[in-house]
Amino acid sequence: MSSATNGTIPVLDGWSGYVAYAQAQLTTQNTKLALLSMATIPVLAIVLNVLSQLLLPRKANLPPVVFHWLPFVGSAVGYGTDPLNFFNRCREKYGDVFTFVLFGRRVTVALGAKGNNFILGGKSIVFNAEDAYTHLTTPVFGKDVVYDVPNELFMEQKKFVKVGLSSDNLRAYVGMIEEEVEEYLRSDPAFSVFQSNNGNEWGHFDVLEVLSGLTILTASRTLQGKEVRAGLDSTFAEIYKDLDGGFTPLNFLFPNLPLESYRKRDVAHKKISDFFSEIVRKRRAEVNPDHEYDMIASLMNQTYRDGRPLKDHEIAHIMIALLMAGQHTSSATGSWVLCHLAKRPDVCDALYKEQIKHFSNPDGSFRSMTYEELRQLPILDSVIRETLRLHPPIHSVMRHVRDDMPVPATLAAPGKDTTYVIPKGYYVLASPLISQLDRSIWKDAENWEPLRWSDPEGVAAQANKLYEDVQGEKIDYGFGAVSKGTESPYQPFGAGKHRCIGEQFAYLQLGTIVTTFIRHMELKIDRVPDHNYQTLITLPKAPRDVYYRRRK
Repeated sequence: MSSATNGTIPVLDGWSGYVAYAQAQLTTQNTKLALLSMATIPVLAIVLNVLSQLLLPRKANLPPVVFHWLPFVGSAVGYGTDPLNFFNRCREKYGDVFTFVLFGRRVTVALGAKGNNFILGGKSIVFNAEDAYTHLTTPVFGKDVVYDVPNELFMEQKKFVKVGLSSDNLRAYVGMIEEEVEEYLRSDPAFSVFQSNNGNEWGHFDVLEVLSGLTILTASRTLQGKEVRAGLDSTFAEIYKDLDGGFTPLNFLFPNLPLESYRKRDVAHKKISDFFSEIVRKRRAEVNPDHEYDMIASLMNQTYRDGRPLKDHEIAHIMIALLMAGQHTSSATGSWVLCHLAKRPDVCDALYKEQIKHFSNPDGSFRSMTYEELRQLPILDSVIRETLRLHPPIHSVMRHVRDDMPVPATLAAPGKDTTYVIPKGYYVLASPLISQLDRSIWKDAENWEPLRWSDPEGVAAQANKLYEDVQGEKIDYGFGAVSKGTESPYQPFGAGKHRCIGEQFAYLQLGTIVTTFIRHMELKIDRVPDHNYQTLITLPKAPRDVYYRRRK
């Protein structure tokens, strides 16, 4: 038979033609079915996920689960985009304790001061920080430090750092930081208008870029040592940028993706680790070392309880942790401070007058501050405290649950008789952001108002009191007569065992940077930027240009 066309069916020689036609039709149908399945399976998964939440009974002793459309993804979009709004909406519906799904993780949230105390004051053998964070921090900081070691060893390392932050060292740092800021204003291209003689002209700068640079420069000049400060060039900046690229929410949620940024992070970590380790090796070989005030020298003189000294790589990795953690939090807070001061000329003027009152010379110049004097400036203190209240660097603190844990009855939903139990394998989350913006505690909670810290009738005035811990050490918990910091609704530096060890240095660094800016510049801004919650540290969104003019 010759080939011919009969309607839509090809007529081919022999039986094989019909077989070929049938196979072609079957392949077409299979393709259509595959495409239909690809579209149907996600829809079916969503439907089953919704039905399971609506129809299946929930165990009475489990905290309520936030309704979510997407399986596995859960509430990640709402939480990651705007955690403040997400927490407030959930609190209104479920109470202070609820669970949400975050890319397969079940995270139980406990809000308010009582929630903070429950989670941050909990025992580390149950609410464990290492399990929650080591997959993020170890690739960046390095092995054998921070969350890569058992909690008791980490506590020893924190004490080593605390020795390096002695009062004598802090006294020496004030002048160093002031010099670095002065030089930055004289030399950085962002301040070309400042460098000119025309005092009437306004310039502008990206506040986060400037503060990020300044925090690295000032920390390296003081904590890190002269070798580190001398090595801060464009090459170091690129390496640091690659390392910083491994400290993101993506790395926290998915620690082992085969991405270029992960590879660059690992390469950068090795280079910076080798850089610090080489400094330590050279110092060990020195006959008469002279590095009295920096952290490397302090760590080299410390020993663990079992008598062994810190290894070179341990010192290097602690230094990386200090560089990374301090840079993010201080640059973020400093940026928010300058933004608010630029928006509030009355507070900016009061801060400037405070400097004139305490530090002006007869010729109109300013003398350097001392560490003790810096701690006794009420307006500066109020500005920093209020900024940290409104913009805590970390809005969420997580722990991994190692054993079933009952929730205190005081945290249960109103009228609920059954005690909640958080199962082993869950995560728990406390949010300083929520307690620091709680309208039942703070008047005009959403407003940046430093005067609240000096108002004798206001609730924040209690924050200037000192309380004595069980070791006899005076600690300012930041808010009120509480028996321990985890009970405080004001926790910008965390609380409990993992409270930030660098708090005093952060205040010193921020205070010196801010006062040096204010001494030289008038500031203004169109509006305070919105929050960028899609980073591990809460940053101001772009555009974030602050305008400046040299003071006459």
